[in-house]
Amino acid sequence: MEPHENTGHPRRWAILGVLVISLLVVVLDNTILNVALRTLADPVHGLGASQGELEWAINSYTLVFAGLLFTFGVLGDRLGRKRFLMVGLALFGLASLLSAYAQDPGQLIATRALMGVGGAAIMPVTLSIISNVFDPRERAKAIGIWAGAVGLAVAIGPVLGGALLEHYWWGSVFLINVPVVVLGVVLVAALVPESRDPKPGRVDVLGVLLSVVGLVALTYGIIDGGEHGFDRPRVWLAIVGGLAVLGWFVAHELRSDHPSLDVRLFRVPRFAAPVALVGLVFFAAMGVMFFGAFYLQLVRGYSPLESGLLFLPFAAAQLIFAPRSAAMVRRYGGRAVAGVGLLLTAAALGAFVLIDADTPIWIFSALGFVQGAGMANIMPPATESIMSALPREKAGVGSAVSNTVRQVAGALGVAVLGSVLSAVYRNDVASAVSGLPGPVRDAAEESISGAYAVADRLGAGAPRLIDAANTSFVSAMHWAAGVSALVALLGFVIVLRWMPGRPVIETEARPATERELAGTA
Repeated sequence: MEPHENTGHPRRWAILGVLVISLLVVVLDNTILNVALRTLADPVHGLGASQGELEWAINSYTLVFAGLLFTFGVLGDRLGRKRFLMVGLALFGLASLLSAYAQDPGQLIATRALMGVGGAAIMPVTLSIISNVFDPRERAKAIGIWAGAVGLAVAIGPVLGGALLEHYWWGSVFLINVPVVVLGVVLVAALVPESRDPKPGRVDVLGVLLSVVGLVALTYGIIDGGEHGFDRPRVWLAIVGGLAVLGWFVAHELRSDHPSLDVRLFRVPRFAAPVALVGLVFFAAMGVMFFGAFYLQLVRGYSPLESGLLFLPFAAAQLIFAPRSAAMVRRYGGRAVAGVGLLLTAAALGAFVLIDADTPIWIFSALGFVQGAGMANIMPPATESIMSALPREKAGVGSAVSNTVRQVAGALGVAVLGSVLSAVYRNDVASAVSGLPGPVRDAAEESISGAYAVADRLGAGAPRLIDAANTSFVSAMHWAAGVSALVALLGFVIVLRWMPGRPVIETEARPATERELAGTA
């Protein structure tokens, strides 16, 4: 290809820094709350929240966030991405302030949902702005840095939360967002250029509504089933109903002459394959991070801050390898890089089958480093392939699809692998607690957290209950890790079969897509 002038924005790298700041505050909030749950349950130092209220304090954010991501990606393309980013940041900051001073669990659940609205406005436009301010030749490197920031935020959330709780009250885990948001709004206003789809056409109102209803219903069913079991009609009504509405959405988009999402793109391997890959990777990874936190804090007895520090090798690997993945893709091709990344991820997840209650803790962190290195070489080429399948003016759609799949798959991973974990744990611990009094037995069978909570009532019998709970949990963790490794290997098969072998620059993306669509129509 002949050399050509760089078409990127003159301040593109400074703009990327601003977008990373905006992204960090959103992703951090997905993980930082986990370490505050015990404090929030305390009636003196927290809000006296029940287990169900704590679950919804986390999931109200996820539910709204996942349900609105796609819609806000479309609206950001139409109304202006800079405007959407600033409004999203302001709303997120206000909701964070309200969350910090919530007076009861119900208020916290409501303000967390409002944070989800702000987060859904921020996340998709960060990636679409990157696509608009960077030349196609630099875009892969920029997306690698963006993906590294996601991994960093996931890992440092528990560390930051633990540090805050050691020195301040529980509201500090939300209040910390406010100065970051203020800084972000100022920098976005000063540096980020406005961009939008120059030919937006009519708004696909029905398509937007169907996508919101379908995603919210599906995500609600997944979350509720993971918490309370998949054996209730309400759960399957939500899941099947959500899938039915999403099916209606697809049928409507195929017939519409102004679709919000051209679903024909899913016939194009370099769009559909990486979307599926993103979903599978986050399904596996989020499930492992879920049981990893319980393993460290309960089985091994580490504090929230210490547990967070043990996840730092995962973040370090993201920071080291994600920015370099673009050069790897140019040299070896997206298929080879993502394939090796998936094998590393699957190997790390599968190795958790060998972790037990006495394994040297450095091995846990080393596996986190390997997993982080693998994921750092999966997400950038997958995201670049998704974004290159769309022209710049439609970047918000590709970003929203990728992020929506990631959020829903992450929730599904926690729900499904959490259900595997719970089922195996209850089966294994049943015989050990069969002779205990009814309320104590029920609490111990429900979860390892329940067993630790009631152990103090048993006096001399407490160590035996703790040992039985730890053994049962580790066994359950092995099953969940095995399932997650198999999911990652399924992603490897998809990479070998459908991922493109060489990067495709954006200037070629639309003609190639049209040819592929014509061949499959």
